[in-house]
Amino acid sequence: MKGAGWPTPCRQDRFVSLFNQWHDGDRMSTKSDPDPVAPAPPRGAARRVLWGTLALTALVAAVWVFPRLWYTAAAAGEKPLWFGVRTNLAGWTWREIPLDESAERLLVADVATFGEFQNPATRQVVRAFSAKRYTFKPHDTGLFLHTPDRCWTLAGWKFEPVTPDHVERVVHGVRLVFERRVFVAGGERELVYFGGLVGGQPLPYRLDHNLSVGLRFATLPPEKGKSRGFFARAVDARLWERVWDGFRSRRPLLGPKQFIRISTPLRGADLAAADRLLFEFLEQWLEPVDYAAELAAWQARKS
Repeated sequence: MKGAGWPTPCRQDRFVSLFNQWHDGDRMSTKSDPDPVAPAPPRGAARRVLWGTLALTALVAAVWVFPRLWYTAAAAGEKPLWFGVRTNLAGWTWREIPLDESAERLLVADVATFGEFQNPATRQVVRAFSAKRYTFKPHDTGLFLHTPDRCWTLAGWKFEPVTPDHVERVVHGVRLVFERRVFVAGGERELVYFGGLVGGQPLPYRLDHNLSVGLRFATLPPEKGKSRGFFARAVDARLWERVWDGFRSRRPLLGPKQFIRISTPLRGADLAAADRLLFEFLEQWLEPVDYAAELAAWQARKS
């Protein structure tokens, strides 16, 4: 039958071939279409990121450099020094005591001396402790962190109210401020002086940062006072006053340090006699030594 009708097999094959070519071409063109490009961030946002980065960098640099420029003042008319200790004092016998038996045993010191002087003639006793830290290590317990206000109370001693709670003493021409306490335990009473040096100079602040917290926790058992006292000390106003005192004076807060503690048992209520004994003993027990020379000698031994 002639005329229009279904395509012959030959025409049908040609039609299918043309369709397949068109379909494949369309599919390939779809695959090769490029991915849409993300729109660029606005210029204002990029600029804010840049300025924020620069501001943060400047802040970090200021925090790092500022203390090295600010805390550079020196005590007027005073040459940096250490205090060495004498143990061969006329009329006194010396007995060294292991540091493990000291209430300040938690302190990490490069050089430490702890012992007891006894006077056979007068039966007087003076206990003396000196610790030096030639370097500053952030992970070590601060040499001024565990003062007797903290260590002695954690060891079971109690405060006895006393005034004044600090005294000034001139030792070999150097004016030092010593904290003054009376501690009581097991029927014993002890008058205690403690103070220190930083960078070879007298401290520009008092070491009373543990006093108010120590008084607050004096009625608690030592284990409870230890667990609760950390936060109380961190928020205690006197601790931050000490930081402010150091800032105003522009004297170094960090650096080589020396901690000094001296004490004597009390006989009756005669505090004045005990004060005279400790004051006179400081001049005998301590001797000034050259700050730079001792520091250099220690560094040479370590190298």
